[in-house]
Amino acid sequence: MLIWIVRILVILAGPLIAYFQVEQSLSSILIGFSISAAIVCFEYLFQITPLDTLIVAIVGIVLGLITARVISFGAVLLDNPDIDKFFEKYSLLLQILFAYFGMTVAVKKKDEVDLLDKDIFKMAKKRKIHEVILLDTSAVIDGRISDISETKFLLATLIIPKFVLDELQALADSNDAIKRNRAKRGLDIVAKLKKSENISVKIYDKDYASLNGADAKITELAKDLGAKIITTDFNLNKVASIQGITVLNINDLANSLIPIFLPGESIMIFLVKEGSQQNQAVGYLEDGTMVVAEDGRKYIGKRVELNITSIIQSSSGKIVFGRVETLDQNQNKAGSSNNNNHPRRNGRNS
Repeated sequence: MLIWIVRILVILAGPLIAYFQVEQSLSSILIGFSISAAIVCFEYLFQITPLDTLIVAIVGIVLGLITARVISFGAVLLDNPDIDKFFEKYSLLLQILFAYFGMTVAVKKKDEVDLLDKDIFKMAKKRKIHEVILLDTSAVIDGRISDISETKFLLATLIIPKFVLDELQALADSNDAIKRNRAKRGLDIVAKLKKSENISVKIYDKDYASLNGADAKITELAKDLGAKIITTDFNLNKVASIQGITVLNINDLANSLIPIFLPGESIMIFLVKEGSQQNQAVGYLEDGTMVVAEDGRKYIGKRVELNITSIIQSSSGKIVFGRVETLDQNQNKAGSSNNNNHPRRNGRNS
């Protein structure tokens, strides 16, 4: 609030100073107002613009001016009166245009220059230190990529294409409440990744206007950058793999991290509902793995010890089957253990 009060005072001070110290006329007031307003506008633009963008813009302006001067100097060497007259008349306009061109190109290509500065296109492949991985819309909305990045297992630079952000923005404005909420969560995940100190995240501006759909664009971008793709989209996984692109599916990673159980082992499980077969009950491990308890229907709503009988791998993940260990079974185990340690065996005294 204070800064806006100062800005207003500066804007008012310009015409007042011009009127009393320069010339008491309307033109003097307008000139003073224009100068002070321009200074405030420039100050505001410098405040809201990131420092790296400002530096790149200034470099672009300088290079544009240098290019204009070089072209003018080359025209002089041609020793043609008509060309000399043209450049003499329009030299200022050419310098302004080239400065504008240099600034806009430098700002637009800032992210690409940043990527090149970090040597993540070619040097990463040679040194095997950092990889370039693209995030698609489904992986951003899924959200687990944020947790994965916090573990520091992912040594890579994550690239989020601008067209993925555009798709998230379009979904966030959707009339469908579910799509809108998922897209908003995706945008929150992007903001969280950008703030993370454990991984480098870049927004990439390149677009493919001739291609329809984010999937086609991200596969083309992956081929151009030699990058991998992180996704949870089954169809994108298949299409990209056919084109020779390495795809990292978060669902495959999650399935591979499910704890390994062997038949005969025991686990504690809370049974929450009936199973699809008679007398079955179903519970879930912390990672979401489904556990089916045979003859466990009467234990629904209770935490029981389950003896694993088999494990089945399905398209949706692993399913663990087992039987509830009753008190009699536990006593039999204990009795068997005691008999093995007793000095009398097979009815004969030692």
